[in-house]
Amino acid sequence: MKILVVYNPQAGHRRAEKILPEVDACFKETGIDAEFRITTHKGNGTEIVRDADFTQYDGIVAAGGDGTLFEFVNGYFRNTSKKRIPLGILPIGTGNAVYRDLNPDVVDWREAVRVIALNKPRKVDVGRILTQGEYYYYLNIVGLGFVADVNAVAQKLKVFGNVSYTLGVLQQTIFLKSTPMRIELDGQMLERDAIFIEISNTRWTSNFLMAPKAEIDDGKLDVTITNKLGRIRLLKCFPKIFTGEHVLLKEIESIQAKHIRIETDVPKVLTPDGELLGATPIEVDCLHQALEVFWK
Repeated sequence: MKILVVYNPQAGHRRAEKILPEVDACFKETGIDAEFRITTHKGNGTEIVRDADFTQYDGIVAAGGDGTLFEFVNGYFRNTSKKRIPLGILPIGTGNAVYRDLNPDVVDWREAVRVIALNKPRKVDVGRILTQGEYYYYLNIVGLGFVADVNAVAQKLKVFGNVSYTLGVLQQTIFLKSTPMRIELDGQMLERDAIFIEISNTRWTSNFLMAPKAEIDDGKLDVTITNKLGRIRLLKCFPKIFTGEHVLLKEIESIQAKHIRIETDVPKVLTPDGELLGATPIEVDCLHQALEVFWK
């Protein structure tokens, strides 16, 4: 079994760089012929995967966190090789939300290597975003409004790991405001004064159980709409997002859809898989089982 490993040495606050020799040795121990390509700058993961010759490999692995995986998936869907190969995930980053959905009982990257060695791929859904005339792809989530503002703060506080998102929530609560949004869900039109919207393909985002009923291969995306609420109410409700109980709140709407369109009077920045890019209006589609992933 020969695989291409796209490796982000910056992942996990540069911990990935330190463990690279161990990762290489672990692949060899499991009998996998692993060819490593080390990313050197932001966006390099997309470039490497886009230009790879898939006919030379039996699989391709994203080694890093959710940001690495986002680059990886966008390179994959821009690759013109006729042969399609399964994706493996080596969770060595700060956030590994997608891997938590796929293999919730696998917490160590060594076990993740063994999952790849099993060579038992399964098909998963992929979210496709159209924004500002460009298509982007994601496996985890895309959000806008409060969640994007929180992410902008969290990016500056990444040294604190997943806690950075909690700190971002606290800071952005001070500037809390809602946004009028026009939302189309499989042809159903809604008008909402919302704090934020998340469109989830998986259950987790960072350490938040954002969409507790989401399934990564069911052909639908889970839309979470948080309608207008006050600062104190937000802070009281916030802890419920860690357990998924927030979906029971009166201010929250959870709806499944295959096609979503969102418009706002003022363009709102997007946060797909922890990145910051694009803006409303957007269209999001679920590409049903469009990607094979090594899965336990």
